[in-house]
Amino acid sequence: MISLQRRALALGALLACGLASGLALAQTQTPVRLLVGFPPGGGTDAIARTLAERLQPLLGTTVIVENRAGAGGQIAAQALKAAAPDGHTFFVTHDHTISVLPQVVKNPGFDPARDFVPVAGFATFANALAVSGSTPAQTFTEYVAWVKAQGGKSSVGIPAPASTPEFTVKLVADKYHLDLQPVPYRGSAPMLADMLGSQIAAGIGSVPDFIENQKAGKLRIVAVVGDKRQTLLPNVPTFSELGLSGLEDMPYYGVFAPAGTPQPVIDRFSDALAKVLAQPEVLERFVGLGLAVQYMPQRSFAAREKAYTQAWTRIIKTSGFQPQ
Repeated sequence: MISLQRRALALGALLACGLASGLALAQTQTPVRLLVGFPPGGGTDAIARTLAERLQPLLGTTVIVENRAGAGGQIAAQALKAAAPDGHTFFVTHDHTISVLPQVVKNPGFDPARDFVPVAGFATFANALAVSGSTPAQTFTEYVAWVKAQGGKSSVGIPAPASTPEFTVKLVADKYHLDLQPVPYRGSAPMLADMLGSQIAAGIGSVPDFIENQKAGKLRIVAVVGDKRQTLLPNVPTFSELGLSGLEDMPYYGVFAPAGTPQPVIDRFSDALAKVLAQPEVLERFVGLGLAVQYMPQRSFAAREKAYTQAWTRIIKTSGFQPQ
């Protein structure tokens, strides 16, 4: 009888130790970081936070958004390069940092082809030209006329220097014989703040950056990139419709990991991302932000990124821009 009691007590102690160890392990489990190269409040940040919330139960661990803002995503990209390839760090980004920045900066501190591995893509989106609420123009044609009435000169905000928005400003200026000066910001949030405060008459950024203020009537989107009009903006023409060619290719959103990340880890994250995108609430949220949700597994996303990079490399070289 005593022996049975001792065995029961010993078993209970072992179970208690096991439970305590399990709890300790769960509490110290390394979280997954989603790096974002822009400050809180912008479109990319909102997208990443939605993904983090929904990925957490699927990955079985805490998922946090870590903003490493500055230099058009360059700081976040460098942080990704420095991260261990252990499946605990991923980079949620759009086209600029991966496809454009290495073409316009002499020493960006990373090489996407060598230092990163594409995990999956999850959306495309349109960049757009928007005018602030204090600007009288209601359409793109009226905006061009308004700039000419100002002596042909005006400033246009862009979320990062040497970005596709900056090259779009140059294309618009050349096409319509305007003196448009791009004003670079550290992300879309401060650019929007100046547009809403009437500190700057217009800006070029992504539809996700502009859409909420467009709906609220605080600014007006007057032209979009792409080969067709946006579902959320059926009355807004594409640049192609306005006679400006070369802006038909849509930018992308995707996830990258440090080079050397094991393939099973990449596959697990990619599968979880696909499940998140299939959730009606997420789909509705992203469509409402102006995204065309499209899950792209690793191979097709890598091909998409390569083609987009090549297209903008041609535009940048044609512009005569010299890497800084």
